[in-house]
Amino acid sequence: MELNKKSIEDVDISGKRVVMRVDFNVPMDDKGRIADKTRITTTLPTIKYLINNGAKTVLMSHLGNPKDGYESSKSLAPICESLCHLLNMDVKFAKDAIGNDTRKMVDDLKGGEVLLLENLRFHSEEKANDPEFAKTLASYGDIYVNDAFGTSHRKHASTYGIGEYLPCVSGFLIEKEIAMLGNALEQPEREFTAILGGAKVSSKIGVINHLLEKVDNIIIGGGMAFTFIKAMGHSIGKSILDEEHINYAREILEMAKKENVNVFLPKDVIVADSFSNDANTKVVDVDGIPEGYMGLDIGPKTCKEFTDVILRSKTIIWNGPMGAFEMPKFAKGTKDVAYAMAQCGGITIVGGGDSARAIDSFGLQSKMTHISTGGGASLAFLEGKSLPGIEILMDR
Repeated sequence: MELNKKSIEDVDISGKRVVMRVDFNVPMDDKGRIADKTRITTTLPTIKYLINNGAKTVLMSHLGNPKDGYESSKSLAPICESLCHLLNMDVKFAKDAIGNDTRKMVDDLKGGEVLLLENLRFHSEEKANDPEFAKTLASYGDIYVNDAFGTSHRKHASTYGIGEYLPCVSGFLIEKEIAMLGNALEQPEREFTAILGGAKVSSKIGVINHLLEKVDNIIIGGGMAFTFIKAMGHSIGKSILDEEHINYAREILEMAKKENVNVFLPKDVIVADSFSNDANTKVVDVDGIPEGYMGLDIGPKTCKEFTDVILRSKTIIWNGPMGAFEMPKFAKGTKDVAYAMAQCGGITIVGGGDSARAIDSFGLQSKMTHISTGGGASLAFLEGKSLPGIEILMDR
């Protein structure tokens, strides 16, 4: 775990040009408006620190996955507008990430001013980690600050390649992410419980393997639970199945016994005759899932058991919903887990992605100790992987 990295408070940024990677990859509605500003607001402390210390700040980000060059729907212009309001100041906007006009805007920056570059991914060189593109971005600054945890698991020009050319430090958001996730894994208060959900076992193999050595309890829900239920010899009807990993699921249950880790799987589930909020549903025990039905949420007995485990835990990491929570009929399992975490009184960490969206939809953000801004990055961190965007930061 890369826990001892320099932050912006460890270097002199006064009057310096600072090029800063942020993660402004925010959801947009069909009218081109920002649907959720969380990824912008979480970087404001770092941006304000740079402004207050007289840095000349150049912000860079991507938005979505543009196919080939400029796409108006993927422009960062609306984000620049939002940033102006949030900071209560004029934020300059460069209509391209590179080029003579952008170079002049960078050169004209005064201390305390902020410039946002257009979407980095309008240039294919960004994702290709092209050295020349990284060098150009680096030429805009004297210091590089990474505060984009959500993209730190990627070896792109702005998250990794740039480290060849500038001294690199973290912003406050990345510092918090590393501290929260790192301390939970390395120095947890016990009982330590991991809650894993989502669709496929395959996406969580690395996480399960890594956590088995660290946790007291693993709660497994969501679509991935049905692979474990199948591995135990039960029929799962039309429920989602990660067929290639049935044997792995059996091995996990055996490994957990050897490590004295308690694995909690659903005892009952809510099944439906179609993937729809209007489907016919029933509650059945896991050994009684009828043919033609699919499991879409955990049942009431399971909700109670999972809640009891969560309420007695002192450290909890959650990654992945318990069911198809986007449909009200199948949201109760995910909601019960979220409310139990809100009430448990321990350290509660939500690993980004769908889990963070669920917490948001239930209005429980303020009740969690930490909600990670990076789904993929937090998963990689929980697997014990080194993150390229953290690797390049200078050691303390």
